[in-house]
Amino acid sequence: MTNNKGPKQLRELLAQPGPIRSLGAHDVFTALIVEQMGFESVFIGGFGTTASQLGLPDLNFLSAAEMADAVRRMASRVRIPVIADGDTGHGDLHNVQHTIELFEGAGAAGILLEDQVMPKRCGHFKKKQVIPTEEMVLKFKAAIDARSDSDFTIFARTDARQMNGVEDAIDRVNRYCDAGADIAFIEAPQSIEELELIAKKVDHTLFVNMLSGGVTPILSVEELHQMGYKIVVCPIESLMVCARAMKELCNEFMTEGRVDKLALASSSFGELKELLGLDKYLSLRSNLESD
Repeated sequence: MTNNKGPKQLRELLAQPGPIRSLGAHDVFTALIVEQMGFESVFIGGFGTTASQLGLPDLNFLSAAEMADAVRRMASRVRIPVIADGDTGHGDLHNVQHTIELFEGAGAAGILLEDQVMPKRCGHFKKKQVIPTEEMVLKFKAAIDARSDSDFTIFARTDARQMNGVEDAIDRVNRYCDAGADIAFIEAPQSIEELELIAKKVDHTLFVNMLSGGVTPILSVEELHQMGYKIVVCPIESLMVCARAMKELCNEFMTEGRVDKLALASSSFGELKELLGLDKYLSLRSNLESD
């Protein structure tokens, strides 16, 4: 069952004074850990999901339906709001509306929509292209018209910084939010000064992406919140850590012929069973019989 309370939960978080930490999770297992560790929300991005499900780079390989299925699996298992990456809306105005319906129906608390030309690419890749501002304004109007729950949060992302400069990016997100989008997100600022300028000149609630190894300087949640950013996401770091851990595991087995010491130092079998809720399912029959 999907988390139908997700949109309301996210709105309640947005109304609170503190920052929102939204760690990216590339699959449901990772999302469970994010939730268990006390995060307020979880982010499911196109980069991590494409890598996890297809073993491919973030170049628009996933369809809207495939991404919605990944959102549904995650939202049905965690109780914290799931913020989902909707890429470009997967096409024209009617495709944007269909994507909104798919993601909202899948249990997402909100969706990111960006102004790249389709097919899009990761926001920290080179040679991106963006559509005209007026066309993206129409996409946001279409998205707002398509949502059935007014609490369903729409994030306005622009990738214009790389091609057109930070001032154009600021103008774009202000216009997108003036058209009805809820959250402003400028992808890939290239300096602390740009992060400060964005916080000063964007008149709407701000989302910021802290991609390790990307073009944006990495600051702490506290530093970003003091600037004026409300939501801070680390989008692909779970994938990075997983890749490193798997390499160590493979190397251990190849060189030592066993992996138990390395594996048990990371997480016990009991901890895995507890995380997955094994006892709940094993006790179902006895609980029902005792009623």
